Amino acid sequence: MPIINLRTSKIILSSAILVTAIAGTTACSYTSKDSTPKVNSLTPTGTFAGSYYEKNSFTDKEGKYWIPLKPAVASIGFRMKDDTASGGYTKLGYSDVMYMLRPDSSQVFSLGQKITLPDVPVRREGQIYITPTALSKLLQTEVGWNPVTGEINIATPSDRENTEDSAKVEAAKPLRIQSVSNVDTGELVSYAKKFLGVPYDFGAGPYEETKRFDCSSFTRHVFQKFGVDLPRLAKDQDNIGRRVSRSSLEPGDLIFFTVPGRFESDAVPGHVGIYIGGGNFIHTWGDPGVQISELDSGYWSNVILHMQRVL
Repeated sequence: MPIINLRTSKIILSSAILVTAIAGTTACSYTSKDSTPKVNSLTPTGTFAGSYYEKNSFTDKEGKYWIPLKPAVASIGFRMKDDTASGGYTKLGYSDVMYMLRPDSSQVFSLGQKITLPDVPVRREGQIYITPTALSKLLQTEVGWNPVTGEINIATPSDRENTEDSAKVEAAKPLRIQSVSNVDTGELVSYAKKFLGVPYDFGAGPYEETKRFDCSSFTRHVFQKFGVDLPRLAKDQDNIGRRVSRSSLEPGDLIFFTVPGRFESDAVPGHVGIYIGGGNFIHTWGDPGVQISELDSGYWSNVILHMQRVL
């Protein structure tokens, strides 16, 4: 097992295996003789990981190893928006904002929960730097690193809900809405179409302020108009209402899409839209922003996760 001296960043090699660096986290330091960057890598536990070599790391006077945040999260396919205009939060995720942090603060948001990092992220030469141990806690996944070679491995984050809680949610999903029996789904669809062409913005703030949406802020805004209070993230909107089949799909139903290979379980929603009838749904994604797409053909037909009725 490698013997790790974090203060001097020296590693004595005896084998190339993953070890736990700090109790209570899954971050760890490891060694590797492979000098070729890997596109697809596995941790010793068999978990898929994004792997790359980081040349811009540094070790502080206390012996802690720091890496730039942006290339780290990019290695597992997440986007990063350093939004200084939104409370100074840096936002990470795919189509939804899944993680939020601020330089010089240990308090972060991870999958909707507020947690405290063991090391405070810092801004250095215009970039946000984070220790692998703090990154592991933020993403709730394994992070491996080799301070000698600069190799970084980040296991694909997974949905951390336990199976017992998931079963309870699946058995009886609460409707946190009131007086929706009189909602006219035709009016809801017409209202959603008024926003066609509104620009997409990852981690968009309130539409009233930004005049932009991301996928889940769009669905939330539309449903709010009709008294339906959806959560901010697609992951949480998925816990509202009840499942329906494709053959039973009606206008106003939510459609959730998976992001293949993004998580250990492809049951984690990465995108959401609203069914409008005629085999089409309305959603926002890249250019041109809010748009109408076909459900039963093309890209989206291959990544449907499930449909959900909240009305």
